[in-house]
Amino acid sequence: MAAMANAAPDMKALVSASRSWMRQSLTRPAPAAWTLAALGGCLAELSGAGSAPALTLAFGLVREAQRRGEPVAWISRTESTFFPPDAAEGGIDLAALPVILLGDVRHRLRAADRLARSGAFGLLVVDLGERLDLPLAVQTRLAEQALAHGTLVLCLTEKTERQPSLGSLVAVRGQARCIRYGPDRFACRVHALKDKRRGPGWTDQEWCRGPDGVR
Repeated sequence: MAAMANAAPDMKALVSASRSWMRQSLTRPAPAAWTLAALGGCLAELSGAGSAPALTLAFGLVREAQRRGEPVAWISRTESTFFPPDAAEGGIDLAALPVILLGDVRHRLRAADRLARSGAFGLLVVDLGERLDLPLAVQTRLAEQALAHGTLVLCLTEKTERQPSLGSLVAVRGQARCIRYGPDRFACRVHALKDKRRGPGWTDQEWCRGPDGVR
């Protein structure tokens, strides 16, 4: 009985969030681009396998947010995180980027929930590593707060494009790919495997060179 009582609010929240996304889709279709302005306030996922440039594509959003004066926070794993000199070389203001290192994925999700609820951030990046899915209650809280405050909650995962997204409330899922055009020049491409507002299938890319430490 207790489990059913807890499930009811989650289902109501799921329906509410879905209706909100439908209204947003009808009134303000999102442009097909991997930008903070296009993605808007939603729960999104960026996945990649092996040497995919997920960090590079995520930092493109961080750079955009900082240029717009939007606060950003990065929630990362203790055993693996980004290489600060590479981020700085790519135009990231490290002094304005709080980084929270937490070993337990549950703690990272709890931190993301609290920061999203504050409404103080334009972008929250949460590194979930090889996490395959999220409980519906966690998705609901993050998606609702993202929509309410206009915050992009971006989850980074290590998975192939054949593996499913973190859950049904993930509005956009992109798969990171690296396409080399020379010894020190390549395209960091994101392919939309899922997009509830515009439909999947679109691609966007950023031309990069290969600094040490980029994965």
